[in-house]
Amino acid sequence: MRGSAITAIDAARSEQYRFLARLVMSAPDQTLLEAIAQLNGDDTALGQAFSALAAAAAEADPRVVEREYFELFVGVGRGELLPYASFYLTGFLNERPLAILRADLAQIGVARAEGRFEPEDHIALLLEVMADMAAGHIETTVAEQGAFFARHIAPWAGQFFDDLAVAPSAQFYRPLAEIGRLLTDIESRAFSLAA
Repeated sequence: MRGSAITAIDAARSEQYRFLARLVMSAPDQTLLEAIAQLNGDDTALGQAFSALAAAAAEADPRVVEREYFELFVGVGRGELLPYASFYLTGFLNERPLAILRADLAQIGVARAEGRFEPEDHIALLLEVMADMAAGHIETTVAEQGAFFARHIAPWAGQFFDDLAVAPSAQFYRPLAEIGRLLTDIESRAFSLAA
């Protein structure tokens, strides 16, 4: 955050965004599943969702989760879900929301990483940007973070996570969908209070 040290809350926000981004970008391997299985939740809705994901990870076979990921996000032709803002906001890929996002990313100094071929409006890439903002790697104010979130994530991420929760192939990813939905809701409320 511009002009101030990162707080414990911002560090936790960054970790949660990065965690979600990692699991939506690619299937977890055995090592990551074992680490997820060690997570402990609490009595909050978010804590219970993390506990459910930990329980799913403890029982998961990485080959089965990899197949689930393929069915959900890749598929033969296409996956069950298209995790792109353009698709959720217009019904088509590579539309105006992507162009607006690219302009906003350029304004804050974010360029596509070499070797990344996904359009920038993929949910995982947007979550990574929010993680970097929260961690202070991208210098922004709280108001700038809130504006980015309101423009590029809030209008569609909740629906994406709702769709993930009920997708036919979702098993391991169902509790992750709940984490994503709750984080989106928490951030929406927090940014509205900060405004």
